[in-house]
Amino acid sequence: MILYNTLGGTRQEFIPHEEGKVKMYTCGPTVYHYAHIGNLRTYIMEDVLEKYLRYAGYDVLRVMNITDVGHLSSDADTGEDKMLAGAKREHKSVMDIARFYTDAFFSDAEKLNIKKPDVIEPATNCIPEFIEMVQTLIDKGYAYLAGGNVYFDTSKLDNYYVFGNMNEDELQVGVRDDVSEDSNKRNKNDFVLWFTQSKFEDQALKWESPWGLGYPGWHIECSAISIKHAGEYLDIHCGGIDNAFPHHTNEIAQSEAYLGHQWCPYWFHVLHLLDKRGKMSKSKGGFLTVSLLEEKGYDPLAYRFFCLQSHYRKPLVFSFENLDNTVQAYNKLVAKIAKLSKDGEPDLDAAKPYQDKFKAALDNDLNTSLAITALYDVLKGKLDDATKRWLIADFDRVLSLGLIEAADAEIEKAAQAEAEKAAQQLAYLEEKGISKDWVDDQIAARAAAKADKNWAEADRIRDELLEKGIVIKDSKNGAAWEIKV
Repeated sequence: MILYNTLGGTRQEFIPHEEGKVKMYTCGPTVYHYAHIGNLRTYIMEDVLEKYLRYAGYDVLRVMNITDVGHLSSDADTGEDKMLAGAKREHKSVMDIARFYTDAFFSDAEKLNIKKPDVIEPATNCIPEFIEMVQTLIDKGYAYLAGGNVYFDTSKLDNYYVFGNMNEDELQVGVRDDVSEDSNKRNKNDFVLWFTQSKFEDQALKWESPWGLGYPGWHIECSAISIKHAGEYLDIHCGGIDNAFPHHTNEIAQSEAYLGHQWCPYWFHVLHLLDKRGKMSKSKGGFLTVSLLEEKGYDPLAYRFFCLQSHYRKPLVFSFENLDNTVQAYNKLVAKIAKLSKDGEPDLDAAKPYQDKFKAALDNDLNTSLAITALYDVLKGKLDDATKRWLIADFDRVLSLGLIEAADAEIEKAAQAEAEKAAQQLAYLEEKGISKDWVDDQIAARAAAKADKNWAEADRIRDELLEKGIVIKDSKNGAAWEIKV
């Protein structure tokens, strides 16, 4: 499998530390508000990556944090704690806010067929691990105490800007310009590992530490939670591109200083979802959520399909016109699958070339748009229906678009509509004192007349049925009848 690795800025063969096993970390949500659909694009693509690794035969351990403390509004070390801001906004406690928006996040994830990670750890569960890691960094000379806070000293590193040759201006996509300078820092790139009450007197959550009553910085939590659950060697770390600097840059700095060796060799970043205002973000207000899409009548899986039709390393432009086009494409796809017979057994030998094409698409830097093309190739291929349905279900282990389920629902819906129509027809015939056998006999007689080219007799039978409120519908599959409306 070839993946674009932000660490180095090149496409590289993915080789995990331990053969056959993948330890994967994804930055979880800061649970102070609903996730917007731009956030969720990242989680959708991470979900596809995890599911494809499993599909390809790897034993995957996926760890994700829940940020319920320590994430400041600048995404660096300045501004108000996002959790406290959420609590003030809704006049609730920080932990009430955390519980509510954690549940909301996983509800949205379920609607989008995003699998829950194997390990989900709230930051507030791991205060002892944070303190131990910070103390070790102090002991090793990588951290210092100033103004009541503990800072990581980036001057101790040979290379702080680890993501390729990008400079600070190119990397600093998630940091606001209106932040104030922290005079306690020795170097401008130093970052906080632990805040004390010298930072925010009104901080809601505080814990005793060797440096005073305080709380962890945002960056330390991901490193400590990953090392706690995945060990010293992580294979792949995922997140949105706006996490690359400073968050992931700081994670690498503190983790490798703590461990004394390379921590994670592969970094997978998903680019932004854009709307007419640019990057979708909460700070702009009026952001779109899964619930809002549902209120407008959209199936969340149509949004997932929308995301999969683009490459994760390209910005994706959202508009309702684009989403409407995706809905039409999704519905047509489901309708084609619904026409496939469920009978028979799949021909696995015939299926293999199609599986190979699907794998080749995803081995090519997780190219989901090509994987969707492989799905359409199955429907167009010279395969029996059983094999087509089997392949679609097989591909959907990764794509998770609910295709077979949606098709079966369409089949059930059509069967129910047909049954209701038949019941209405029988009720009508009973009301008119006509037997269904008589109607069937008349239709058979008309068919025989047409076969004999006795058009007058065929028209007479048609008109007689019409007088009784029964309309004949001819098709290539023969004649059917329905009640005249």
